[in-house]
Amino acid sequence: MAQGYAHPEVLVETDWVAQHLNDPKIRIVEVDVDTSAYDQGHIPGAVGWNYKTQLQQPVVRDVPSKADFEKLMGQSGIDNNTTVILYGDNNNWFAAYAFWLLKYYGHKDAKLMNGGRAKWLAEKRPTTTEVPRHAAKTYRAQEPNQNIRAYRDQILTALLQKKPIALVDVRSPAEYSGQLLAPENLPQEGAQRGGHIPGAANIPWATAVNQDGTFKSAEELRQLYQSKGLVPNKEVIAYCRIGERSSHTWFVLSQLLGYPNVRNYDGSWTEWGSVVGAPIER
Repeated sequence: MAQGYAHPEVLVETDWVAQHLNDPKIRIVEVDVDTSAYDQGHIPGAVGWNYKTQLQQPVVRDVPSKADFEKLMGQSGIDNNTTVILYGDNNNWFAAYAFWLLKYYGHKDAKLMNGGRAKWLAEKRPTTTEVPRHAAKTYRAQEPNQNIRAYRDQILTALLQKKPIALVDVRSPAEYSGQLLAPENLPQEGAQRGGHIPGAANIPWATAVNQDGTFKSAEELRQLYQSKGLVPNKEVIAYCRIGERSSHTWFVLSQLLGYPNVRNYDGSWTEWGSVVGAPIER
């Protein structure tokens, strides 16, 4: 189901995954918002990554170091030639973040399972609570690809110099307006102030998916983003609260629509909304 995507190879359907459960060249990885979900049952053979402890450095609030990333990949039985299939809960929020991280460190072959954990369960496909033991491998990461990451000072400079960047805030309208500091079902933590970065368009991440969590067609997605001024010839920067919902939008724009210059601002609102002097609109 390519649906006119620029890079259809980055998506696989649940059927495809079911047929490749025992393929030694493939490693399936689950990454969830609910870090206990994996233990309740996961795709047979899938490795579980904890976004809180493995996909960030909690003390410095940054992505994993190159050495930590190499260690995680190797321990998961992944080498540089492994095809990594990512999936998770909440329509692949953190699976998309893990995909972005893999691309940040230059991994060649990574894919998202369309529809994520919910679709696999809805189709009553097999799950297990057994944690697999994959033989450790040696992994060598590339130097970080800074072209797909945005930083606070970059955005601040662009705003002050009135550069033509397109900012997209993918949070809910209530978070965008400053009414909420976090999604309603998640704790109110993070930023000191509510609102959004000046000039940012509000296109909630969920508008990119269908009821079953699969991605909308390229035509629908193009219409959605271009109607709000997010066109391919602009530098686009996506942000949310902590960088995982914006990874989902980064995936849609860069991988499915093929926009050439899309960055994920993973510092997102927890950083921007707490910085002294950072401009905010409500």
